[in-house]
Amino acid sequence: MGPLAAAVLPLIRTRADLHRWGSANQHGMVMHEAVDLLEQAMPTEEPVEVHAVTHKALTSAIKVIARADDSSGIIGDACRRLLALHPRTAAAASAPPGRLVDWMIAFQFDGDVDYFELDPVAYAPALGADGITAYRHRLGEIQERVGDPPVDRFASNHRHEHWVLSWNEQRLAVLDRDADAVIRTHARDRSIARWFHDTAVALVEIDRVDLATDWARQGAEIDPFHQAQECADLWVSLLDQQPRYDADDILAARRSVFDRWPTDSTAARLHDAATAAGRAWADIDEHVINRLAQQPQNAVCFALGTLRDPRRAWQLAHDLDLDPDDTHTWGTLATAYEAIDPPATLPVHARIVERDLTHADARHYRDAARRLAGMRTLAAGTGDQEHIDHVDRLIAELRLTHRRRPRLQQEFNRARLP
Repeated sequence: MGPLAAAVLPLIRTRADLHRWGSANQHGMVMHEAVDLLEQAMPTEEPVEVHAVTHKALTSAIKVIARADDSSGIIGDACRRLLALHPRTAAAASAPPGRLVDWMIAFQFDGDVDYFELDPVAYAPALGADGITAYRHRLGEIQERVGDPPVDRFASNHRHEHWVLSWNEQRLAVLDRDADAVIRTHARDRSIARWFHDTAVALVEIDRVDLATDWARQGAEIDPFHQAQECADLWVSLLDQQPRYDADDILAARRSVFDRWPTDSTAARLHDAATAAGRAWADIDEHVINRLAQQPQNAVCFALGTLRDPRRAWQLAHDLDLDPDDTHTWGTLATAYEAIDPPATLPVHARIVERDLTHADARHYRDAARRLAGMRTLAAGTGDQEHIDHVDRLIAELRLTHRRRPRLQQEFNRARLP
């Protein structure tokens, strides 16, 4: 074993029980140290040795993650770093293309785990033209063996093979720089925004930013919302990269997305775009608030978080009848409004405390106790004895009502409540 292997491989391999979350996390951090050593060795060490050690490290890492509780993803991230490094070391070492093709096929179709991908685009420099041809041929053989996927992919006995073949078809379309093939393989049935996003990203990869912009724009109008938001952000990013579009075009794009998806997040992005374009927010403020009013939480969060106007947010919460059970929004709002009118926030805090105490657990007891302590501080700050007495009476009533909850009484005592 050479010095590089001696330094790296013991950091990857282990016989420890990695089914325990803490042990898996600890070993995952050590694995990242091993990958650091390999990355540092690339420019200075013998390429053949670096590739050999990287290959062994990757093989061992896959065996490790197959028996680990990697809930935190630390080991998985180390594996992905090795997967990103492997094609680079293979190219630097002039690894035999035939052996590399054999390994790539085995890794993807007969590996210990099935949740990592190999990118033929990354391996193209190592494979060369003949290697890519051989790789396509091997994929074609597998395609002939398993046939086309059924309409219901989950009903197939070859779900994994179909998925890997589909992934490779997408990446080979990128390698060929074939825009039509990229669209065909990535857009699929065009039923969800994610396919539009994937198509746009792949088109950017082959320098077809013009087409990518249009596909991202289309995806911004397709369900589900969180995927549409990703498309919208990509659309605006692509507009910003092209000289023929200016701040007004980006503002128009953000306005279009907001009108399709009126939420506090799309409104915040519209606000940023208006600021960048030098437009007065007052010109569209009423339109935005009226659209957001359909979901009071969005209107309140936008006024509070983006406009930074607690007074307006407070008014909107009451005018629009913000759900009293939305304790998170009411709590955030009350905290912000304390600087304006402390006594007005006391009933809101009291309602949240009562809501917390519908849950019989220590965390909610602590939250309630801290909030009551804060209420006492607020009341004392007003200098009004009536407010002080009101809060103390509430605490006394809660102690009496929940007298059979010793942990609650303990948390109240810890918070130094009367």
